[in-house]
Amino acid sequence: MTNYDYIILGAGASGLMLAYRMALDDFFNDKSILIIDKEKQKGNDRTWCFWENGEGEWDDMLTKTWSKIYFGSDSYKGDIEILPYQYKMIRSEDFYDSLWQKIEEKANITFLNAEVVNFTELNDYVQIITNNGSYVASKLYNSIHDANLYVNQKKYPVLQQHFVGWFIKTEDAVFDDTMATFMDFTVPQNGNTRFMYVLPIDKKTALFEYTLFSKDLLQLNEYETAIIDCLKKNNITDYKIVEKEKGSIPMTSFEFAKLNSKHILNIGTAGGWTKASTGYTFRNTTKKTKALVDFLKTENDLSKFQKKSKFWFYDLLFLDVLANHNSEGAALFASMFKKADLKTIFKFLDEESTFLEDLKVILSVPPKRFIQSLLKRLF
Repeated sequence: MTNYDYIILGAGASGLMLAYRMALDDFFNDKSILIIDKEKQKGNDRTWCFWENGEGEWDDMLTKTWSKIYFGSDSYKGDIEILPYQYKMIRSEDFYDSLWQKIEEKANITFLNAEVVNFTELNDYVQIITNNGSYVASKLYNSIHDANLYVNQKKYPVLQQHFVGWFIKTEDAVFDDTMATFMDFTVPQNGNTRFMYVLPIDKKTALFEYTLFSKDLLQLNEYETAIIDCLKKNNITDYKIVEKEKGSIPMTSFEFAKLNSKHILNIGTAGGWTKASTGYTFRNTTKKTKALVDFLKTENDLSKFQKKSKFWFYDLLFLDVLANHNSEGAALFASMFKKADLKTIFKFLDEESTFLEDLKVILSVPPKRFIQSLLKRLF
């Protein structure tokens, strides 16, 4: 078996971002690093969006940015200027290609095209079995997501942010590409939290995405019918679909950190790096991989990396409410966007807010359901 200092399972956003940060840091020059994935070139398998205050690390790769967003619901709607924040979009192919370019410059980082069968932690190392040989690592970073680890437990609710999106191109210039539709809850809710998400890339091209925060997925035709209805509502009839995407992102406060050990760290969605209350992962992964690289320079026990914070508890209460009263999600978000300053909301969701700012967001939503959830969790 071949021995490595670090093995990274999965070359998606979190695995590749970690390898990229190691490639940039001279501390890791004498470390042997192996990335294992069943495919290296993944293409545009993801569209990542995130808000950011000012310039950012990935700006050279951006497909589009917006400094204004639209929020819509029956009780509150409006165009919102978000400067100094910007809402940013990255297509995954651009991201992967850019990071691989830097990673492949390092002779100490190699890639193995293989499918992982299993891995086992032994005394002072981890053994990884693949369909292309067996390997040993001093430390293993696993981004392979296994929902079976948490879907059947009852302590923490598990919702999904599930969606289907169409990239469409029109004959005429029909889109205002200066503004992104962040959440439009004016679509029929049908007992769930449902919204349309529209990202115009230029005046003739836009991503229309029908999204739900709920426990159960829909049949494909239900998502696509909702997109067609939205296009009709906006008098968009002359268009062609140039690309489709779909996905389902877990939203849960399950304690992923308890799955980590001295020699194994779960990263990305597999490590609970998805923001439980929103389903956003990319921005969190950017911060977590930075922190992890710093951590590795001084610490040897990977189980010490991830710690709970107040935001974990906030997310837990919010998911309790959404899980038990899924039809009320639109009203909760509308109240928040109506009463709280958007920049404070962004800081809160980025887990960078002060306790006073936390209170401003918490007090912006109807309190009844959250009090019920809090009492249930406490007692």
